Amino acid sequence: MTAVPQGGTLERRYRALLRAYPRAYRTAHGDELLDVLLESADPGRTVPVPREAWGLLAGGVRSRIVHLATGNPWKDGLHLGVTALAAAQVAALLPYAGALPLWTAASALALVAVLRGWMWAAIPLTLVVGMKAVAIAGGQQIFDLTMLPVYPSHLGDRALFADSDPYVVAGGYAVALAGLGVLAARGRPLRVRSWWWCAAVVAAAWSGPQWMAEESTFPLSLSRMAVEAAAFVLATAGGYLARDYRWALGAGIYLAVASGDLAAHSAELTRQHLAYWAVLAVLALGAAGAPFRQRRHCLH
Repeated sequence: MTAVPQGGTLERRYRALLRAYPRAYRTAHGDELLDVLLESADPGRTVPVPREAWGLLAGGVRSRIVHLATGNPWKDGLHLGVTALAAAQVAALLPYAGALPLWTAASALALVAVLRGWMWAAIPLTLVVGMKAVAIAGGQQIFDLTMLPVYPSHLGDRALFADSDPYVVAGGYAVALAGLGVLAARGRPLRVRSWWWCAAVVAAAWSGPQWMAEESTFPLSLSRMAVEAAAFVLATAGGYLARDYRWALGAGIYLAVASGDLAAHSAELTRQHLAYWAVLAVLALGAAGAPFRQRRHCLH
């Protein structure tokens, strides 16, 4: 078999597929793997074989997930949970950025600090935003004069915290602050998180199509549920592929806070609410059990 000349269309497409792998892997093994692929390709071929393309993409995703499962899993899992809470807190304020520009910006800065691993910077930002959020939820004034209730922009259709409770809001920020405090006290560098969390914030902030009946006093948007379900599916996949429980810990922290919001509206819950919580709970349990099932499978 004549080797496919390098520098052509097929090589460029293989290189594009190899970008699915982490940069460190590509640096160490990328050229060697590319040579093997080009030598085994049929002469004149310009498009990778679908089976090879799928194998490269799947292998790259698996390699990235395994690459992420490094370091202390407890610390990293706690960081994941705090990141999810910080993202949810920004998403709650984002539709009201026009009325609360300073506080929305402060919440966004807190998320950036968490993503970059700057816990000591995130703590005061989260604290002051949390105090303001709890005050708004309780109909009180703090720090500055705010017109209450706070009505949203085109991203939402309800007043801020109209369907929440100040104790629930305080609980969410308290959990985030406790996690930030533990991580800051550890004093060790944290993993820098992906900027894709910011895209998730925008999707979760959109009120989107309502899954609940119009007369429901505690609506949940399909966009928010889709973001949460996708995140929990990724957590389960990460636990299964890497045989690591850090994603389960992050999902469990987020689910605990989300469950508090549902518990505060126990008298208003419908079958849709219960189905939503059950999906997240099943996925969280799957993320917790996946690493151990995989280990047992490998032993046989």
